[in-house]
Amino acid sequence: MSSSSLPSSSPSRSALAVYGWDGGWEAEFARFTEQGLLPGRVVRVDRGLCDVVTAEGVVRADTEFVVPRDPMKVVCTGDWVAVDPEERDPRYVRSLLPRRTSFVRSTSSKRSEGQILAANVDHAVIAVSLAAELDLGRIERFLALAWESGAQPVVVLTKADLVPDAATTAHLVSDVETAAPGVQVLAVSAEEGHGIDVLGAILDGTSVLLGQSGAGKSTLANALLGADVMHVHAVRDVDGKGRHTTTTRNLLVLPTGGVLIDTPGLRGVGLFDAEAGVGQVFSEIEALAEGCRFHDCAHDAEPGCAVLAALDDGTLPPRRLDSYRKLLRENQRLAARTDARLRDEMRRVWKMRGAQGRAAMEAKRGRLG
Repeated sequence: MSSSSLPSSSPSRSALAVYGWDGGWEAEFARFTEQGLLPGRVVRVDRGLCDVVTAEGVVRADTEFVVPRDPMKVVCTGDWVAVDPEERDPRYVRSLLPRRTSFVRSTSSKRSEGQILAANVDHAVIAVSLAAELDLGRIERFLALAWESGAQPVVVLTKADLVPDAATTAHLVSDVETAAPGVQVLAVSAEEGHGIDVLGAILDGTSVLLGQSGAGKSTLANALLGADVMHVHAVRDVDGKGRHTTTTRNLLVLPTGGVLIDTPGLRGVGLFDAEAGVGQVFSEIEALAEGCRFHDCAHDAEPGCAVLAALDDGTLPPRRLDSYRKLLRENQRLAARTDARLRDEMRRVWKMRGAQGRAAMEAKRGRLG
């Protein structure tokens, strides 16, 4: 929404339009206006403090009053918040506005907690380096989280200048497209500027940049920003991996419009309550499953399974089905850690399938005998 369409009662807030402020946020903030608080967007969080951009400029604020027990509700880059006015010192974040979207992964802890990486995101840009062998399974994992977040994913294949020829590049793009139905896949070279204008035209609103260390995220961010804002480390020659260049999540204004949240390289990309996201990534399997004879078909050995039929006739690649099963199992295990009823149901299903498998094996042996 343009600044001209903001409510006339808050003309000073039009300065926030470039950061995504609109009439919806204005309405959400009305109750805090009555308290004399200022709206702002978190552009960086660091050890209990955060930088918040307001109509006055960027202010430093303490998050002491918004530290919940639930890690999913902690202040995050991209959040819209209510912050103390200028005359108060020190200044505090008093409240968070409800998030429209959030990109979440599971933590590495055994407590099955989620970690929010970015808030109020419209596009999730998944950076994948062409300097290394493509890992389609990892791309599918990123995509599942992106779809689950509510953002529109985009896969960007970086370092295209390192690919020997255009035909090879086209083949790699095609491979990724098979793993990313409904997602735009772009091959870009930040070094040569190839594809940057196309990507910049796509990224309106708020975009978050995600990927492993060494994927070229900071170089890509600099190319989109048109300036060397993010520090860049060279990739190690010994293993082709990069070091963590970005250590915090930073929200930056793009010259083409919108804002970009750059994130540190992610070593682990654990799913967190992402069943719908997995279904979106493997939409062709979900569509095939609607033709199965049984509504609860597990696509293992059931008669009349449309998914297995597609596997047999070559329509469905085995790798896709294997990846689909793997991500669904992972998501179910995570959910079962905190849901006793679901754990019991999973045990019942496993036992039933085990019995069915044994019965099928005995029947097969009988026929062969």
